[in-house]
Amino acid sequence: MADKETGFSAEEREAMKAAADDKKKARSRAKKTPEEVRAEGEADLKASLEKLSDTDREIAEGLNALVSEVAPELMPRTYYGMPAWAKDGKVLCFFQPASKFKTRYGTFGFEQPANLDDGTLWPTAYAVLALDAANRKFLAERLRLAVS
Repeated sequence: MADKETGFSAEEREAMKAAADDKKKARSRAKKTPEEVRAEGEADLKASLEKLSDTDREIAEGLNALVSEVAPELMPRTYYGMPAWAKDGKVLCFFQPASKFKTRYGTFGFEQPANLDDGTLWPTAYAVLALDAANRKFLAERLRLAVS
């Protein structure tokens, strides 16, 4: 529930703080090598995974493996404290755990740089309750399209 004084819930305030930290890190990484940026991003992403509940962590770890396999050019990082992967310095996709905002399911979402345009209507996020073989195959196809 939102705080009466600020209008933001504790989860929303935490996400805003995480976003500010992400921006600071992005500025500090501007002068680093791609290898250093990748290493720091992987460390941040892994730290974000450790904070997740068992189910969310299992899905997020599976998504990290999937992104690494299908789109190794994407840079791991965090986005509002959530696991994310970037292209050319901009978040392309991310996992919003169910526990983040106490929702029924986690979502794997795509941001503006994703090349998912299909006419005048297309999905940009998918509810993920499990990462079975069929779901991995479907999301792998979406990832390939997103990075193309």
